[in-house]
Amino acid sequence: MVRTAGLVAVSPGAPGLPIASQREIRRTIAAALEERQATFGQALEYLASQAATLADVAARLIAALRGGRKVLLAGNGGSAAEAQHFAAELVGRFRRERDPYAAIALTADTAILTALANDYGYEEVFARQVRALGRRGDLLLAFSTSGESANLLRAAAAARQVGLTSVAITGTGPNRLAGLADLAICAPVRETAIVQELHQVVTHLLCELVEAELARPVAASGLPLVEPSGGEHRTAEAGE
Repeated sequence: MVRTAGLVAVSPGAPGLPIASQREIRRTIAAALEERQATFGQALEYLASQAATLADVAARLIAALRGGRKVLLAGNGGSAAEAQHFAAELVGRFRRERDPYAAIALTADTAILTALANDYGYEEVFARQVRALGRRGDLLLAFSTSGESANLLRAAAAARQVGLTSVAITGTGPNRLAGLADLAICAPVRETAIVQELHQVVTHLLCELVEAELARPVAASGLPLVEPSGGEHRTAEAGE
């Protein structure tokens, strides 16, 4: 029921907020979602046009992990979170119960990050870790909405020196990180938020492809199959 506060009608669902303001907010939300749907849909169509590159990246990931190599991941800000998300899906699981895969997010150890930033400058926080942890045959996956972050450019250069395959997942190209990497997937939009959303799509797609190829029951390795707590298998969305 609508009540009045003085001469202003308000809704019980939003105390003190005029109905006219609520209507304006709803119109703004509807318009924003419609715009996002259109932009995201176009971006997904472009991403589909990069299916061959996505398949190549998945093949490199599968070859590295099958060969006992590891995946190093890096990014800044929201891209750091996406790097850690990707690592978590590989070390944990995405959709299938299976052996863990070797993946390290270079963004996660604050002692290392702050020591390197303090002693060598922030531009070196990933490159030095690549040289320390990377071995020939490993793979570096770098997330960047701009493709211009100095620390990721140096990480890609270090990967090449050490003998790692480097993959850049960036915003719209051309950009310097995509140019340095062996393979690049570029989201065709400039708005950072939509680029980050597309990067999550790429993360889930690559994890699905890797698991589909490599997954086998953990019991086959001599370890018992263990149900997750609660007795339900986790999906990509659960627990986050």
